This record gives sequence, C-alpha cells and structure tokens, in this order.
Amino acid sequence: MNITKENTITISNILIVDDVPANLKVLGDILKGEGYKVRPVPNGNLALQVAEKEKPDLILLDIMMPDMNGYEVCKRLKEDPNLNDIPVIFISALNDTKDIVKALNSGGVDYIAKPFQAEEVKARVATHLKICKQNMELQKLNAQKDKFFSIIAHDLRNPLGGFMALTEMMANDLELIPADEQKELMLNLNQSASNIFNLLENLLEWSQMQRGQIAFNPEILNLHEVVDECSKSVNETARNKSIDIICDINDDQEVYADSNMIQTVIRNLVSNAVKFTEKGGKINIYTQITDEEVEISIKDTGIGMNNMIVDNLFKLDGKTNRAGTEGELSTGLGLILCKDFVEKHGGKIWAESQEGVGSVFTFTIPINN
Repeated sequence: MNITKENTITISNILIVDDVPANLKVLGDILKGEGYKVRPVPNGNLALQVAEKEKPDLILLDIMMPDMNGYEVCKRLKEDPNLNDIPVIFISALNDTKDIVKALNSGGVDYIAKPFQAEEVKARVATHLKICKQNMELQKLNAQKDKFFSIIAHDLRNPLGGFMALTEMMANDLELIPADEQKELMLNLNQSASNIFNLLENLLEWSQMQRGQIAFNPEILNLHEVVDECSKSVNETARNKSIDIICDINDDQEVYADSNMIQTVIRNLVSNAVKFTEKGGKINIYTQITDEEVEISIKDTGIGMNNMIVDNLFKLDGKTNRAGTEGELSTGLGLILCKDFVEKHGGKIWAESQEGVGSVFTFTIPINN
C-alpha cells in the first residue's frame, strides 16, 4: 500500500571534507552542538561518493588534500546536475587573495581561513543554510505560480469549452433535439457549471489563503453535522453512480475547528472519493479518537493510485491531475487547499492507496482549543 504523510521535521546535514582527523573532529563537534547532522570524510573521492548517496545540505571543503584537491572536488560537484546546487564553503589554511578568488570561481559560496573561530563557522554555516532554504522556497513559489496559471489556462479552459459547446448546440438546434435529450443536456450543463464553480471556488480560497486573507475562527463543532452538510453537495453525483456514502461518526463527536475550513476539507475529500470510485462502490467516513485530536478518514473502493501520484498529492508542482471514472474534472488544487487548511489547525493530512483497491485520506483536527 502506498502511503504519503506531511509535516515531517528535517535536520540539515553537513558534509565535512578534510584530510586532517583533528580538523574533522573539531568542526564536527562545533556543528553537532548546533543540532546539525554531520558526516566527516577524509578525502575528495569519498566526499563525492557520500554526496551522491545522500545529498548534503551544505559542504565544508578543505583545499589542500592528497589525490584530489578541494578545487577539483567543487568543480565535479558543480558539473553534477543532482549536486550542483549544494552550497560549498571552503575552509583552508591558504589565505592569499588568489586562492580565495580561485575557490569562489570554482563554485564556492564562501571562504573561511584556518585557524578558524567556532563562532565564525557557526555564523557562516547558518547564513548559507538560510540562503539555501530561501532559494528553495523561492523555487517553490515559482512552481506554485506556474501551477496556478496552468490551472487557469488549461483546466479551466476545458470545462468552459465543454459548457460553451453545449450551450451552442442548444441555441442552434434546440427545436431538433427530443425532449428527453434536452433534459440530459441540461443535466450535463448543470454538472459542467458545478465543476467550473468548484474549481473557481478552490482557486479563490487558495489564493486568499496564500495572501493571508482568510480569517481563522476555530470553535467547537459537531463533526457529524459538518460531515452530513458536506455530503449533501455530492449526494446527487453519488446517487447517479450508485455509490453508498456511509458516515460512521458518533452523533455527539465534537472538534475544535474553523467551520468554513473543515467543510472545505471534507467536501473536497468526499467529492474526490466519489469522483474516483466506480459505479456501485462505497465510501466510508469514520474517526479514531485520541486524548487531544480526532483522525478523520474518508475511505473509498475506487481505482486507487500508484506511487508517483501518491507521492505528489499534496505538492502544487506535482503531476497528479487525472480524470475521474466518468471523466470528471480534476486539478489537484483541492488537495493543496486541504493541506493548507489542516496545517492551519496544527494537524496533518496523508493518503494511503492501492491501485484497483481504493484509497484512504486521513487528516487530524484537535478536539479542544
């Protein structure tokens, strides 16, 4: 079964390359004291192998080493497309200007002269890790922007195109269309309009969330009532596909949540379950309770997902959009919105899935404030 979970805590890992054991120990002790994961290696060849096996967040690199000097190590790192974005700080006894310039020209981001001071090492490492993190966040924002415009340009255009085609057919040939077919066309128009509305609603809410314009007003809510209300929006679609939606939640189960946000989360997850479940399937909504939070799960007997889709579900730049079992629209933006809203409550969201068997989406919400 494929499983993906969000909200993992990462610790920066630093690769130290120096052929002097004493230097490795001193630098390692300094950085371990700051809470970093440290991997010391004594030569350039081993450094490249270790970096390839587990990519470090930053490298401290000596210059004067046997077999392969620091310049060559850095050059090879920058030639590797998988490793060329790792910040490299040279740390060397060579302190002539030409040596420093050569180090920076070979791809280094900074230079620390030996003998080094612990506070200087800590400050420079922290600074470049922060810069690297900011660059990654910038790349993520750019990816979000690209995804956002992709959704508008492609995913919104498709349903609008279908809507326009249906209305054009009715405008031009209404008198030629039998009454029963007219009713079917109207139902298709209604479904198309509903798809467009839901997409626009998710786009608007996500955009407002990114700009901090959505108010967060948690209160004690009856979870059973919330789920019942959200299920109403998909009941007609579920009936058309002969899908049973079973709510196995106690009538008096309470959660501490923002009403609009939790409704958006449940509505999106139940709607997705209906979308990707074949006719005659089943959807179960149930909970598990701890002292502090409620795990809310939506389980379906649908088509399931492979590893690639599961791994990218909650990433805006991931490739997950696919049509439902009846060709229903899917952009993946609803799950991004779910993740943002769940994390706003201090909870987490994840998915478990198996192709041909079904999926379970689970998120946590606090019981009390």
